[in-house]
Amino acid sequence: MNAAQFPDSTPGRPPLTFDVIIAGCGPAGAMLAAELRLHDVRVLVLEKETEPTSFVRIVGLHVRSIELMAMRGLLERIAERARRRPAAGFFAAIDKPAPADLDTAHAYLLGIPQPVIVHLLEAHAVDLGAQVRRGCAVTGLEQDGEGVTVELAGGERLRSRYLVGCDGARSTVRKLLGVGFPGEPSRTDTLMGEMEAAAPPEEIAAKVAEVRKTDQRFTFGPFGEVYRVVIPGAGVSERAEPPTLEDFQRQLHAIAGTDFGVHSPRWLSRFGDATRLAERYRVGRVLLAGDAAHIHPPIGGQGLNLGVQDAFNLGWKLAAQIRGWAPDTLLDTYETERHPVAADVLDNTRAQMELFSTEPGPQALRRLLTELMDFDEVNRHLIEKITAIGVRYDFGPGPDLLGRRLPDLDVQQGRLYDLLHRGRGLLLDRTGRLTAGGWSDRVDHLGDPTAALDAPCVLLRPDGHVAWVGDDQQDLDDHLARWFGKPA
Repeated sequence: MNAAQFPDSTPGRPPLTFDVIIAGCGPAGAMLAAELRLHDVRVLVLEKETEPTSFVRIVGLHVRSIELMAMRGLLERIAERARRRPAAGFFAAIDKPAPADLDTAHAYLLGIPQPVIVHLLEAHAVDLGAQVRRGCAVTGLEQDGEGVTVELAGGERLRSRYLVGCDGARSTVRKLLGVGFPGEPSRTDTLMGEMEAAAPPEEIAAKVAEVRKTDQRFTFGPFGEVYRVVIPGAGVSERAEPPTLEDFQRQLHAIAGTDFGVHSPRWLSRFGDATRLAERYRVGRVLLAGDAAHIHPPIGGQGLNLGVQDAFNLGWKLAAQIRGWAPDTLLDTYETERHPVAADVLDNTRAQMELFSTEPGPQALRRLLTELMDFDEVNRHLIEKITAIGVRYDFGPGPDLLGRRLPDLDVQQGRLYDLLHRGRGLLLDRTGRLTAGGWSDRVDHLGDPTAALDAPCVLLRPDGHVAWVGDDQQDLDDHLARWFGKPA
């Protein structure tokens, strides 16, 4: 599609060259670009940094994000670059194993360097046809009934139908919109890094065990050929740059009485415990996703996952709006579904931070919760919360399955998620009587899919959540119209 095909000829405006401009090429921005390209949406990603970050922080893909990667055929290439570890010990670092029968085919975590996952997702988006421009900082925006005009730092002006701010915690897009970002500022700093140590391993292990009796925020453990170090900072810093090795040495002496002879750092970073949630995710033709919409401490490793899951929820809905078949309220469901999920993540990270306190009250609560997690129901609830497989969107009254995601079931054609690579809806029909009919350009049909499905028929949205359960064609048609618009 070229600029001439866009119906916008208002004098003084740049041509409406793109369907969507995305500010920020982090995990959320890159994933959103790829999701939009699955539906032939014309996408430009603007990244203010001129080069990909060299900051080698290890991040973790939780169960739900791993499932989403499998849905788009990305899991194998990501797993090749990641370290696999059990899906356990996430909530406040309380060391309890995951339930043996967790409802997923991917009951593990993938640890992967952040630059690697960003590169893989960006390459995926580019392979699908997205354009990425680096060194392009958004400095202004103006929207009207037909689109959004975006101004860049150099004065260039671009225009698209929609703009999505995926530009991080200090989001320029969010500030330009005037969207409130209420919450709490940082009260504490935490230093994190990977480095070598000269002290004998047994000496390190003994001292760490001693310190962790009273300070659960302290971690100094082997990670391959180096040590992963997480320690409380000396105060709260507003600096964006990472700490120095001397900062680590000073804090290690203050907390453990020794710096273990740390040297040769691989990477060093700091993070605070600021917790904020955007008041709105959408203002007209401008939307927010990822850290631009929510920030919280990285306890439990949920941040990157939350942003990627935002992108999966938003991508197909925004594409439907642009392609012209979205029901009137479909795009609004992005905020109504994802805002409560983020609020829940903020609450659970607040709770976890309290459990890391060295004060007697929080330590007593930590001991009590540690006991309660021996009950399977408690442990399962917390694991499902952290890994996001317990998310259920409110689609109205219906069976418990409604609004939940389906795991990667065995089907006659192989695996369920292999059928979702194109980002389309999917009707799983065990009756052999139903049809997607006039929606076949948006929804695939699979007859007699699997004996493991505990329902007669299920309609899946492109993000894998169950939009309908039943066996009546008219009821199905009503729900197809609700989620996929009028039949072709």
